[in-house]
Amino acid sequence: MLHYRSHCRLFCHKHRFVRLSFACLSATLFRVSFLTTSSFASKFPLLPAPALNISSMSSTTPMKSPPVAKKVDHVMELFGDVRVDHHYWLRDDSRSNPEILSHLQEENAYTDSFMSGTKQFEQQLFAEIRGRIKEDDISAPRRKGPYYYYTRTLEGKEYVQHCRRYTSNNEVPPSVYDVMPTGPNDPPEHVILDENVKAQGHEYYSIGAFKVSPNHKLVAYAEDTKGDEIYTVYVIDVETQSPVGKPLTGVTSSLEWAGNDFLVYITMDEIHRADKVWLHKLGTDQSSDSCLYHEKDDKFGLDLQASESEKYLFVVSDSRNTRFVFYIDVSMPEDGAKFLTPRVDGIDTSVSHRGNHFFVRRRTDELFNSELLACPVDNISATTVLIPHRESIKIWDVQLFADHLAVYERENGLPKITAYRLPAIDEPLTSLKGGRAVDFVDPVYCVDSEESEFSSSILRFSYSSLRTPRSVYEYDMNTGTSVLKKVDIVLGGFDSSNYVTERKWATASDGTQIPLSIVYRKDLVKLDGSHPLLLYGYGSYEMSIDPTFKASRLSLLDRSFIFAIAHVRGGGEMGRQWYENGKLLKKKNTFTDFIACAEYLIEQKYCSKEKLCIEGRSAGGLLIGSVLNMRPDLFKAAIAGVPFVDVLTTMLDPSIPLTTEEWEEWGDPQKEEFYFYMKSYSPVDNVNPQNYPHILVTAGLHDPRVMYSEPAKFVAKLRDMKTDHNVLLFKCELGAGHFSKSGRFERLKEDAFTYTFLMKVLNMIPYLGTGQDEEPVCRSSANSA
Repeated sequence: MLHYRSHCRLFCHKHRFVRLSFACLSATLFRVSFLTTSSFASKFPLLPAPALNISSMSSTTPMKSPPVAKKVDHVMELFGDVRVDHHYWLRDDSRSNPEILSHLQEENAYTDSFMSGTKQFEQQLFAEIRGRIKEDDISAPRRKGPYYYYTRTLEGKEYVQHCRRYTSNNEVPPSVYDVMPTGPNDPPEHVILDENVKAQGHEYYSIGAFKVSPNHKLVAYAEDTKGDEIYTVYVIDVETQSPVGKPLTGVTSSLEWAGNDFLVYITMDEIHRADKVWLHKLGTDQSSDSCLYHEKDDKFGLDLQASESEKYLFVVSDSRNTRFVFYIDVSMPEDGAKFLTPRVDGIDTSVSHRGNHFFVRRRTDELFNSELLACPVDNISATTVLIPHRESIKIWDVQLFADHLAVYERENGLPKITAYRLPAIDEPLTSLKGGRAVDFVDPVYCVDSEESEFSSSILRFSYSSLRTPRSVYEYDMNTGTSVLKKVDIVLGGFDSSNYVTERKWATASDGTQIPLSIVYRKDLVKLDGSHPLLLYGYGSYEMSIDPTFKASRLSLLDRSFIFAIAHVRGGGEMGRQWYENGKLLKKKNTFTDFIACAEYLIEQKYCSKEKLCIEGRSAGGLLIGSVLNMRPDLFKAAIAGVPFVDVLTTMLDPSIPLTTEEWEEWGDPQKEEFYFYMKSYSPVDNVNPQNYPHILVTAGLHDPRVMYSEPAKFVAKLRDMKTDHNVLLFKCELGAGHFSKSGRFERLKEDAFTYTFLMKVLNMIPYLGTGQDEEPVCRSSANSA
């Protein structure tokens, strides 16, 4: 698969929620009827959808006053420009300063105090959200060699079990109609690893890699128990679960097998940059491992990818604008890493392998949406163009099979898949003929590639939309037959036909058309401007924020909320140029696009200013911070999750993780032009004495991508300067990192918390009839946020 991860300040779509499954179903693609459970309503009754403007709040419950961060002058001067950061002292790289930890705890206590009056509603909302999950279930089993591999969730448990079953008929070629045998006379389930057991005693637990050896006898997994994304790798015997050798410490989650006796892994330098690739022989000490490559350029980071053929490993070194590749022959890993594609500034290449050819996706400034090439393994300079560059279609991923090629593309903001049959391995590879497109029915949707069996003709992918739960399909590339293997079950009487999804286009200030993905419940929403709307945005790193399903979001939609995604420039939804026009010295397009989308939604009566809420995470939190400074009058409430809001100060400090790697994304402010441009939009530097809407800001103490001090400083400066009495809350998870809490139910509690915050400031909390008093949203200046 020609798709590599990017280590950046992003809200990664690494969904740790387990995918729920039922028996394999043959279906016309994506026309699915969903199951309901009659007992759900008795266990978790849906809270009534209240009328808007319910005012049941009183001031009888004593409120804490918001924390006031002390002000200490920290003077910074560059290019004759002087900045004074009064809250620079909040940064502590060791995360151990008692005064700072005390301040964060005070912020958390204030947030808890403000939200205490609606705690009962929040708990019931959590029960409602959790009640939609089928807690005991398995993922769609994936055939790999003689086994089916899958994960299992157990009722009441936060984490998954990694399991497999042997299949006795493994000599028969796979079919899309295959079902994992589970009868009493079939081979039993074997639990390889139970994360619930491993997580005991840890406030945070995450497995970043789970790799089975080629002979299926061993498993290597990468474990993070802090949230700082520094992993320890363990190797165990699959059958006995006994450890094999000593663990590898201080590594990333990039981990691959090189045969059955070697592991290849990556370590980081002191600024959290993946810089060294290592070869480890099982049974030896980590200190004796050999370094295969050391990337010394601090704008580049490393990643690993295994070819679908399992013949080669690819070591990728990439910056924001350039990517080049080495290859490792897994049959001879001690021969080291060899150059495959050259290191040329502005050229981006990704590679995979099939037979006697490497397949190369290549992007240049001229070929900005990429072309697909092939070259013989023994003559990498002899390239053949298989798919030429097209200005309107972007190649974003490629998946190879023994006899087929699946190409993932984006056109007009939507993903698509085309499958091609390849000539026999011993025949010349000169061009691609025909190609069969997979059809999708929703107007806006998301498609992701899934690991498939290389030797088969079966392509596995996942599909979802704003109204369609994640569904795993297997697609026979020979016949075009598609079979649904698994759909996430949503309990509580969910019916996708109750919801409408739309694609709309807003006009930016320069005339550019900005796509919007929208969903709402058609029997509740009138599109007369009276309903609340939550607008989500990101717009960085060429990341595409596709319209995916989220079961907890139903708690908003079923209370007459509209949900929308603004696919602003800086993302990758509309091709490479869409990204280029929202970065560096064009970054402000991201913010003005978002504002244009908000204004469009108001003009078209999807909502009003009094009902418009906004949300973004990480680099999306930068978006939220910037538009709050630019147009605070446009929004009722805002959620900024782990927000990258201190852009200028951070990008001037190369000792901060990720900074040097991201100069090609934001610019290097040590150059005057970039310095003043960044200063003009950096949220912390542009907080003004003006009225702001209600705001909730979150952070993770151990976050290596956005240091907790950035949102802490943003909140402190807002408290000092804003002129309104609206709510400003700061919640810092002291035992988590960028992706917040790790347990599947703990994550749902966060959704319940943020949804309660939105409904509270919108005066939508119903009176529960229990004597519970609500806090007033707008209070006297003595208690203002």
